[in-house]
Amino acid sequence: MSFLTIFSAPKPFTNPHIATIQRNALQSWLHLGDEVEVILIGDEPGLAEAASEAGVPLLDQVARTESGTPLVSSIFRLAREHSQSPLLAYVNADMLFLPDFVQAAKTVTAQFEKFLVIGQRWDLDQPSLLEFSNGWVSRLQADIHQRGRLHTPSGSDYFIFPRDLFTEMPDFAIGRAGWDNWMIYFARRQGWPVIDATPSILAIHQDHDYSHLPGGQPHYNHAESRQNEILAGGANKLFMVLDSDHQLRNEQIHTPKPTLLRVLRQLEVNFNPPDGKPGKLQKSLARQARRLRRRISGTL
Repeated sequence: MSFLTIFSAPKPFTNPHIATIQRNALQSWLHLGDEVEVILIGDEPGLAEAASEAGVPLLDQVARTESGTPLVSSIFRLAREHSQSPLLAYVNADMLFLPDFVQAAKTVTAQFEKFLVIGQRWDLDQPSLLEFSNGWVSRLQADIHQRGRLHTPSGSDYFIFPRDLFTEMPDFAIGRAGWDNWMIYFARRQGWPVIDATPSILAIHQDHDYSHLPGGQPHYNHAESRQNEILAGGANKLFMVLDSDHQLRNEQIHTPKPTLLRVLRQLEVNFNPPDGKPGKLQKSLARQARRLRRRISGTL
């Protein structure tokens, strides 16, 4: 039995660049060792061929929205039903991971029974297929050091959690905004430690456009993103990495350092709590804190 099951719902492989970066991502997961199992979910064009080439299982009986977008709840259910690993990790299909991903999961598992591990990503322009020969890890690390850009802490592209968590969730649309933020809110509400692994996991996002989406528009502009927000219970229930209450640094779990962005985010949440009814003054103060945070971090 594997220690960790990575599962993902890739985009169609019809766009050559999307196909390239998804194949890169898949190979990086497969090179994490025998402790890691990989499962792909969906029936998008080209996915069956990619799964066959990589020798990984494909689960294609996924439930969808009326518009045909796979449901997050169905994706998670399928992964749980077809794996036995004590840990599950949903990852976006354009993400490259190194062995520190598994080590971080082991470190957290040794200290907590229930938890959610998230983190910021590093953005990288990667137009071609990677070579996964000896030294691939050090080459990627050097490339990120030279060309990588740390993304803002507005969302998360990976989630590591014990398999008995997140068994029930709203019918969010995958690949749209909001559902990932709800994951963080829900974990905090349940009292599970939410661990920011940014200092310990070099999560690499390969740049891409949005040609795979209707109108080529970013996911946060789509109606299903607005529907995701409604299903989450409103914008004030959309949390981010800044809302984590633990941080993994140097294989030790600490209280996050009170950076300016974290302080502003905490003020924003305090003035407009996710389960409260703030007055006009509180809402105004929350908006001011949010505007300042976004101006500093460059988020939308």
